[in-house]
Amino acid sequence: MSVWDDLDLLLDSPSSLTVTSNTRGTVKDKANFKVEEDVSALRKAIEGIGTTEKTLIEVLTQRSNAQRQLIAKAYEKTTGRKLVADLEGDTHGDFEDLLVALVTPTAVYDCHEVITAIKGAGTTESTLTEIFASRSNRQIKALSEAYLAETGRSIIHDLQSEVSGDYGKTLLILAEGKRDESTNVDAAKAKADAKALYEAGEKKWGTDESKFIDILCHRSIPQLRQTLVEYKAISKKTLQDSVESEMSGNLEKILVAVVKCVKNVPAYMAERLFKSMKGLGTTESTLTRILVSRSEIDLMDIRTEYKKLFGVSLYSQLESEVSGSYGNALKHLCGQD
Repeated sequence: MSVWDDLDLLLDSPSSLTVTSNTRGTVKDKANFKVEEDVSALRKAIEGIGTTEKTLIEVLTQRSNAQRQLIAKAYEKTTGRKLVADLEGDTHGDFEDLLVALVTPTAVYDCHEVITAIKGAGTTESTLTEIFASRSNRQIKALSEAYLAETGRSIIHDLQSEVSGDYGKTLLILAEGKRDESTNVDAAKAKADAKALYEAGEKKWGTDESKFIDILCHRSIPQLRQTLVEYKAISKKTLQDSVESEMSGNLEKILVAVVKCVKNVPAYMAERLFKSMKGLGTTESTLTRILVSRSEIDLMDIRTEYKKLFGVSLYSQLESEVSGSYGNALKHLCGQD
């Protein structure tokens, strides 16, 4: 039985999308944090002959994002140079990308990932899907503000020219960050929604995609969880199974991502990590994005789900798939079981 079919404990399990305190991260504020000491350690590592990657890793992966912002400010004040610019000048490749991600404010980092996904030839839908399906309203709002500050344009405006069809419609609704946030569950409405979804998909010839998009993008997480349970009672299959059999392409991918995130964001992220490492080559950009962006939210839970899903620890998988300073920094972020 797959983790996605089991709805028994769903209604009572916590959700990364609705928690406000990030207690499930692997990275916490460092106690006895001394910004001057960190700045001088970084300067030594960067200004000396050859860069001391070990110091960069130890300082930057073991401080919270808020503390890294203080380090970056103090670094610039002391040296007259931007920490990001020095890191870019002194490191390269995936390691450089990872360090730059760590010293970037969280919402700005999300914003940069969106910009990277939509610029250039072709749009990287998988990145957009992952970000917009897994972020809370508050995170999407912060991302949108960062995007406007950075580009002078609204993110909705730019996405409109990049995505189209039902996939585009879904992404644009998610990008508004207006999902209902009430914690009350209306059982009758969940039943009615489940019935409407069943009639829009399994029960008819052809599928009414707009019904799925509307319900999955607007209802609250607790409400949707109840709906998933009701759906299985009516349909005898899970809503995820129905979406997978009724739809295809990017629309299927984004709606399945939404359903998975409604159920269990950490399990969704664990799957994304697994896919980024298996097969030929490793998709480093996905590894970096997930480990950095979840390190203060739910990376502990992602580790647990990873082991449940794939029978090995995330740490040991990283050990065999990524090497060098980049691999060491990722392992520092991940932490051992």
